[in-house]
Amino acid sequence: MTSRIRCLVLALLLALTGAAFAAEYPAPVEGDYVLRDFKFASGETLPELRIHYRTIGTLVKDEKGAAHNAVLITHGTTGSGAQFIRPEFAGELFGARQPLDATKFFIVLPDGIGHGKSSKPSDGMHAKFPRYGYADMVEAQYRLLTEGLGVNHSRLVMGTSMGGMHTWVWGEAHPDFMDALLPLASLPTQISGRNRAWRRVIIDAIRNDPAWQDGNYTTQPPGLRAAIQMLWLMSSNPVLRQREAPTLAKTDEAVDKFVADHLKTDDANDVLYALEASRDTIQALASRKFGRRSPR
Repeated sequence: MTSRIRCLVLALLLALTGAAFAAEYPAPVEGDYVLRDFKFASGETLPELRIHYRTIGTLVKDEKGAAHNAVLITHGTTGSGAQFIRPEFAGELFGARQPLDATKFFIVLPDGIGHGKSSKPSDGMHAKFPRYGYADMVEAQYRLLTEGLGVNHSRLVMGTSMGGMHTWVWGEAHPDFMDALLPLASLPTQISGRNRAWRRVIIDAIRNDPAWQDGNYTTQPPGLRAAIQMLWLMSSNPVLRQREAPTLAKTDEAVDKFVADHLKTDDANDVLYALEASRDTIQALASRKFGRRSPR
């Protein structure tokens, strides 16, 4: 009985410690910034493009008005800035004396175009929503920072997966804007191999579904289910997936739950647009690099 009590007390202390730890950084503040007459690389224009964001901490500027503590963090495909407000990320980085201590840094977590609470096809335009790419997403982030949040310089730009690709684009498009770049889980090269293949599987599953109706469906096409299943497979690494689903039954259970949860909120056009955004990354980099200045 004494051992049980000790275990219970220890568990309670650990829970309280975890709760206290999670509260070590300032609470995120959410907002929306509307970009007027936003022109996409495709030539299409949207009268109002809404970019949702979260900020943590306070922006600090020097006597000349230059910001020096801003940090931009961008998310992966089909994700949102909300994914970083989790113990395994925020709990490791944003707390006191951690690498991105939010009492010292001003952290900006935007939802990319077509993702989260930012403007996307499912808002009403469906397949008439402008086609966007990584260059468009980075330009929207740049305008959010400079026009919406008053950030004229960033200490760091970082991102994971698609956000890592955005980081490379940031370095090419706005090389003097930041002090450092930290692209994670990405390489500055063309989407190819396994990375292209899984995206292609999802794109084909949606586009070749008769119920998709060229994006003008009234109910979600069945192809969305196959797309979400593939997202389960690719949204974590094999070791963690094996740990989560060590048997046939556990795997079916995990996939079914993942699909059921995502079917409540996901939209086929949103997913399709998000996956297709990666196609012209290298072309976007090349056009910016050689269009703005001579190659070196």
